[in-house]
Amino acid sequence: MARPKLTLYLDTVSPFAYMAFWVTRHSPVFKGCDTTYVPIFLGGVMKACGNTPPIKIKNKDKWIDIERLRWASSFRIPMAATVPDGFPPLTLSCQRALCALLLAVPEAQAQEKLTAAFDALYHAFWVERRPIQTPEVLGEVLAKVLGEEVGGRVMQNANGAEAKALLAKHTDKAMEDGAFGLPWFVATNAAGKTEAFWGFDHLGQVIDHLGLQRPAGRDEAGFRALL
Repeated sequence: MARPKLTLYLDTVSPFAYMAFWVTRHSPVFKGCDTTYVPIFLGGVMKACGNTPPIKIKNKDKWIDIERLRWASSFRIPMAATVPDGFPPLTLSCQRALCALLLAVPEAQAQEKLTAAFDALYHAFWVERRPIQTPEVLGEVLAKVLGEEVGGRVMQNANGAEAKALLAKHTDKAMEDGAFGLPWFVATNAAGKTEAFWGFDHLGQVIDHLGLQRPAGRDEAGFRALL
């Protein structure tokens, strides 16, 4: 039977996408499947779906911040107590840079380098509360991850036609796969059956569909709370 596969669509602006990334990246549960991370523009998905951003919905804006901190605590995910200043920022520059990264490195290294970039950008934004949407901070973070030469090339090409087209392609594919928000998971189990899932709180359903085992021990409480 084939090895289970998971695709996770991400935008740096979403705290719940960050948490899904962190768990799939660090939990031993997901060592049993091949995970592919895909940068998209969440604002484009929301607009195409006519979906109102949660932060603009009365009471929900406060509730999602409570949920953000509850889940982060349950899974020991690094997370600042307060959202970054000016939240939510426009993330087009950041997401285009991540697509420019995919174009700048050999295909065999693409996921490794992209994952490292997401690691650094999520930490800078959601832990250090730094404005990663600005060229100065974005360029600094990418240079540390990729090196000055590749990081500079990525920043130079981030607003080029190829990076823009790739981000649009990824965002359109997320829409085709049913996305209306993030995190959006597309999971194919060992039997070849593919299903999509939405939301960090449905990560348990992703695990069950993939045929993975929820952990015991110190991680058990958080995973037990998942749907």
